[in-house]
Amino acid sequence: MQERLPRKLAAILYADVAGYSRLTGEDEDATHRALSEYLDHISSTIESHRGQVMHFAGDAVLAKFDAIVDAMSAAVAVQSELRSRNENLPSERKVEFRIGVNSGDVIEDRGDIYGDGVNVAARLESLAEPGGICISESVRVAIGKKLAFHYEDMGEQAVKNIAEPVRAYKVVMNADELPNAEPSMKPEVEVPDKPSIAVLPFANMSNDPEQEYFADGIAEDIITALSHIKQWLVVARNSSFAYKGRNVDIREAAKQLGVRYVLEGSVRKGGNTLRITGQLIEADTGTHMWAGKFDGDLDDVFSLQDKITESVVGAIEPSLRMAEIERSKRKPPENMGAYDLYLRSLPHVYAMRPDDNEQALNLLHEAIELDPKYAPALAYLAWAYEQRLVRGWGAYGEDDAGLAVALARRAIEADRDDAHVMAAAGFVLVMVARDYERGLQATERAHELNPNLAFVSLLVGVSQLFGGDPAEALVHFEDAIRVSPSDPGAFFFYSVAAMGHLFCGRPDEAYELAKKSARMYPDWDTTYWAMVPALTQLGRVEEARSAVSKLRELSPAVTVSRLRELLPYRDPEALDMILDGMTIAGLPE
Repeated sequence: MQERLPRKLAAILYADVAGYSRLTGEDEDATHRALSEYLDHISSTIESHRGQVMHFAGDAVLAKFDAIVDAMSAAVAVQSELRSRNENLPSERKVEFRIGVNSGDVIEDRGDIYGDGVNVAARLESLAEPGGICISESVRVAIGKKLAFHYEDMGEQAVKNIAEPVRAYKVVMNADELPNAEPSMKPEVEVPDKPSIAVLPFANMSNDPEQEYFADGIAEDIITALSHIKQWLVVARNSSFAYKGRNVDIREAAKQLGVRYVLEGSVRKGGNTLRITGQLIEADTGTHMWAGKFDGDLDDVFSLQDKITESVVGAIEPSLRMAEIERSKRKPPENMGAYDLYLRSLPHVYAMRPDDNEQALNLLHEAIELDPKYAPALAYLAWAYEQRLVRGWGAYGEDDAGLAVALARRAIEADRDDAHVMAAAGFVLVMVARDYERGLQATERAHELNPNLAFVSLLVGVSQLFGGDPAEALVHFEDAIRVSPSDPGAFFFYSVAAMGHLFCGRPDEAYELAKKSARMYPDWDTTYWAMVPALTQLGRVEEARSAVSKLRELSPAVTVSRLRELLPYRDPEALDMILDGMTIAGLPE
């Protein structure tokens, strides 16, 4: 018995030139040159959408894909690009392709595919208009609402050499092709009440088709990295990449994808250098919230890709956070939920002032009354108590320390997979409970969940600083500064980095960083915990006395004995270094 050839389910794309005989009859050489160029473009587009070109047959292309969405996205990208290329050509010189897309069983043999699945794709191609796409019912059902197009039902079609009629659909890509000239893509998805973002395919602005892979890789890596931020909704690659190769109206795309923010960008090659640009847009208003550019060498393209991903995610996270806070302020009080209360608390938590701290505590208590298991509110409420306790701002309740620790533990139990939650809660366990083992475990878990967030790197580093490892802490502080240099809380990065250098025996570097922090935000008391001992170690006692005066303005009750009680340094030598400097500079015992 003859062995049956292996079969597999695949999505099949078949493309063929419309009117090829006419074109070659008019100018065979020019047609051949144009066709060769167009086939190269189609091949690179297919490959960039994870497809495989199986063979060329004169003016036709056969390709297979593992995913139907990829086959459809490739077909749309091909036709969009060809339409653009043909736009300024006289009608007699336009090279237009028809495309058919089918899904079904195929036989794979000797690097090619055969069978009814292929035959149906070829017949669908013949039903398509020049520059158009025709798909089978199996493709239409599988696509559903994943791609934002209209589909015109062409009914049952009897096609050559296929026993049963084939139900076919025309893909409608343009508004002017619709019967009532309505927009071709309508809002299908409700925008969720949480930060939601789509990363559109990055445009390849180079003539080099090889950069198409790099552009796609950048966008895919950013999508993956953003997906690790649990408090955000990030649209999957298959949905956002449906816009590849098309001129996109950002507001319309955002409605179709159900998101509030859109990140778009481009890649341009010049010699051995790549320039990547990106911009984050709030869709409702069209406001550009962030824009950045990155240059790098092609010698280590994977390292460059990682660096750009890290930088983009680190830069847009604080921008998006601030936009969400502003949005929550516009909501009527009666419509606020736990998430809105949490958002409204954040500016007060980050302010690091006694009055703001009390407002943060009030808002966060309201949030957990509405949702007792809302982990971000639990973790940030614990952190707000930590601020009050470590700075001696006075009691908020009967047992602030006990409640802070209990809230931190509840937050960890509520959500161990949220990097923000694990970082804040673990930090509180170190600072208030002085439970260094569990606190450091929690912050390390946060770093594993998302190493691209400045906030996470900061609190991991502070936990290690107080936990007795200043050298390792500095690695995380430098990460935070690198990925988010414009962060509103960057003063905090520099002040704790100053402490790290102080404990590593570098008082000169410690002073410079503390001075930088003070220039950014002069009312942050932690800055002076590092600045004062750094100055005394450098022999600049009068300047240290002036810094102590500023510290006492900010914290009138601060004394050497009070700091000895409040500062939870695991290493007694680190604590002594701070207190000795304060004593020399004249802080009362």
